[in-house]
Amino acid sequence: MQLSVRDAANILKVPTKDIYDWIKQEAIPFYKINEEYRFNRVELLEWASSRRILASPEVFLEAETEDERLPSLLESLKAGGIFYHVGGNDKASVLRAVIDTLSFPEEEEVDKDFLYQVLLAREALGSTCVGDGVAIPHVRNPVVLHVTNPSIWLCFLDHPIDFGAPDGLPVNILFTLISPTVRDHLHLLSRLSFALLDKTFKAALKRQASQEELMETVSSIEMAQTALASGSAVPIR
Repeated sequence: MQLSVRDAANILKVPTKDIYDWIKQEAIPFYKINEEYRFNRVELLEWASSRRILASPEVFLEAETEDERLPSLLESLKAGGIFYHVGGNDKASVLRAVIDTLSFPEEEEVDKDFLYQVLLAREALGSTCVGDGVAIPHVRNPVVLHVTNPSIWLCFLDHPIDFGAPDGLPVNILFTLISPTVRDHLHLLSRLSFALLDKTFKAALKRQASQEELMETVSSIEMAQTALASGSAVPIR
């Protein structure tokens, strides 16, 4: 879907003037079609995630109206898993080490070498870092992998590395996101971006808390996010 300036402003919860300012600065991904500015929803939410800009809850509600149930962040993290002491000394070797930890159901014949090249290609377009030592490597076009279930793998690195982060900080926490559809991808990216604003979750990530504690924290965050999307006032902790 090609979004208008007003659509982009509504999703990012900012005045349209901010959108035009970002366009002038070429700080936001946009297209000019028939003398009008347009935005791609995937690119916009990826950009918002990297800037720690929380998208409007309407993004989630729009998807929830579909017949197919959307995956939760907790379910996807359980499907992938949490891993500690992942090796690597640079971006390429870390991504290789991360991919080596990934496991898929037998019916999903994912070519890990192909996945590695796709993730490297995505990083070449722009770093997937979102700041504070966190990156979210993912496939730009989810359908190329032919997976049937969305998964998120949380990997803690042995050594912080330069990942081209906007804040200049080295990265030691990776959330690798793989989903079967663009819709699932956008939904999980938004959910994860929301979770990374939570102070309790960020603190747990920094001290590399246990799997049980991390899962419990994510569960609490999703309850808060559901309340926010439904209009209830639940503050970020």
